[in-house]
Amino acid sequence: MRTLRVRLAGWLAITICALWLAGCAQPQARPHAEEDAWSGRLALQVEGQASQSFSALFELRGTARSGGLVLLSPLGNQLAQLDWQHGHAQLTTSQETRTSDSLDALLQDVTGTRIPVAALFHWLQGTQATVPGWRADLSGLADGRLIAHRDDPVPQATLRIALTR
Repeated sequence: MRTLRVRLAGWLAITICALWLAGCAQPQARPHAEEDAWSGRLALQVEGQASQSFSALFELRGTARSGGLVLLSPLGNQLAQLDWQHGHAQLTTSQETRTSDSLDALLQDVTGTRIPVAALFHWLQGTQATVPGWRADLSGLADGRLIAHRDDPVPQATLRIALTR
């Protein structure tokens, strides 16, 4: 009987410690309610003599003025993280961290071609944005699909996005 009481007291002490530690845990940071966030898959196909493609899982948050983009491999490994605010952008990869005044230039370094980030936020919100050389098809957005084509400058490019949330 004494052994049973000792075991129960030990389990009770472990349970209390576990609950106490769980209460001390910090909740994960979540985007502010006013901050937009999207995730899914993106694929970028650039035509030309040396046709190239880029695809990744992504997590996008914020606005064109202030936000972040995380690009992940199909296995979930982080390929790159871009953060920007107030005209300053930072690219972090496993090899390096670079900063620039141009978010578009850093994103081009990762994907291989320019993507109009400001327009992308409008497109994902279902608003057509005019960007020279680009045309976006928002007809599939209700189903989580967005396609944008670049005709100018050459080489032509196609950006496909499939949203998961």
